[in-house]
Amino acid sequence: MFKLDRTAFKAGNHETASNNYEFWQQKSLEERLRAAYYLNSVAYNFSLDNPPKLDRTIFSMRKHSH
Repeated sequence: MFKLDRTAFKAGNHETASNNYEFWQQKSLEERLRAAYYLNSVAYNFSLDNPPKLDRTIFSMRKHSH
């Protein structure tokens, strides 16, 4: 699985950004989504095994009438 090394990041330049873009473009969509899910779990402090549930009382759907 992934492990975030918080000491590995620093301000970069356009060349570094281009290299990162090329690196992620070589990964499959599944690998990119897995990495994004991991980063969300770190940012919002939730376990990968037990993600937060969607509060369906806040969201609603209604049909659009013409």
